[in-house]
Amino acid sequence: MEGDAGRDLGCQKTMDGKVNEDRCHTDIPSCCLKAQAYTPDPELQANCHATVVSGWFSEHQSSSDNKAKRMYFHNPMWPGEAHSLAVEKILFKERSEYQEVLVFEVLVVGGGDGGVLREISRHSSVELIDICEIDKMVIDVSKKFFPELAVGFEDPRVHLHVGDAVEFIRNIPEGKYDAIIVDSSDPVGPAQELVERPFFEMLAKALRPGGVLCNMAESMWLHTHLIHDMISVCQKIFKGSVHYAWASVPTYPSGVIGFILCSTEGPPVDFRNPVNPIEKLQGALEHQRELKFYNSQMHRAAFALPSFVRKEVKSL
Repeated sequence: MEGDAGRDLGCQKTMDGKVNEDRCHTDIPSCCLKAQAYTPDPELQANCHATVVSGWFSEHQSSSDNKAKRMYFHNPMWPGEAHSLAVEKILFKERSEYQEVLVFEVLVVGGGDGGVLREISRHSSVELIDICEIDKMVIDVSKKFFPELAVGFEDPRVHLHVGDAVEFIRNIPEGKYDAIIVDSSDPVGPAQELVERPFFEMLAKALRPGGVLCNMAESMWLHTHLIHDMISVCQKIFKGSVHYAWASVPTYPSGVIGFILCSTEGPPVDFRNPVNPIEKLQGALEHQRELKFYNSQMHRAAFALPSFVRKEVKSL
């Protein structure tokens, strides 16, 4: 499911669109202030560079020279950083109601590709899977171009809900789920609500006692202030335990992505040690679905944090 926290992460805008400087937090890096205050200028977009330039896709293009003023910042959360991938052939490019969907040999840019769903469906112990995705185009494109990734959508236990995750969770009966996974995009634009306190409170309410939440939580190399805020809020809401873990993702800016793992009050949850080791998953070898990266050792290592993260995220 697509899916900052207790204090404001930047400046707030008044009704006329102007930034209220009195509400600014001086300790918030400029990248996130820019991300929250940024509104694309139609004139700038008209002169922007294409998404793919000279055979390369760049997630964020920025520079300090005058020419940069004509460029559209694809993601202002990473100022001065460009993450580029070689493009052999563009297979699909179209704009949905929410985002640009781009597919090239072999990458989909956008959420809802079904990857998390596929991993959940490996486990026979799971009886029901609800997935909420706002952008149907991304699902359809993934099914067409990445059938091995989107295979989870065909699982009979899966119930797909196309719509706003906030509204979906708001209408869920209390204590319905054993686990919730929020695989949201970065907290800019439509995804902003998915990392704010009211949404976390609704998630906790939707979980049974001892239920668990796994929420995307940015990169420790870039956004320790966001991680700190999200953890602080979750520690107030989830009365079981709250942990931060990370994994290597070469296609994500900085090469790593983080996760917040929380449990509600109830039976204790040991996040560091898998209850059902993935190596013992029945049917993995027979169906050629054994994992290439993840194993029990990698799971435990994900909770080992660098010293600078422990220092900057003081609640860990």
